[in-house]
Amino acid sequence: QVQVVESGGGLVQAGGSLRLSCAASGSIFSIDVMGWYRQAPGKQRELVAGVTSGGRTNYADSVKGRFTISRDNAKNTIYLQMNSLNADDTAVYYCNADVRTWSEGRRGYWGQGTQVTVSS
Repeated sequence: QVQVVESGGGLVQAGGSLRLSCAASGSIFSIDVMGWYRQAPGKQRELVAGVTSGGRTNYADSVKGRFTISRDNAKNTIYLQMNSLNADDTAVYYCNADVRTWSEGRRGYWGQGTQVTVSS
């Protein structure tokens, strides 16, 4: 059994910052890619940023230069530092972990999501 839990969302004014955290726990053998996705009302879920176990990162064009993803492999945790937030960043942010377990092999696990609301 694997659990993925996000935290750190909230309400922030435009131009402000937030830091999200995501921790995976349970019967984990290894984790390859971990990433942040977001889904705004009426829109499809989209990739925001991802990071491999080796530290390679990728970002959506809309957040490059404003968001930074980081990872602590020892804690199976990733972070998303979000700066210069604007109204378009308002969404539910989800964490995904590409996990290998002894019982289920390799599959992706989603967290429950955390709301980020940017007021203008």
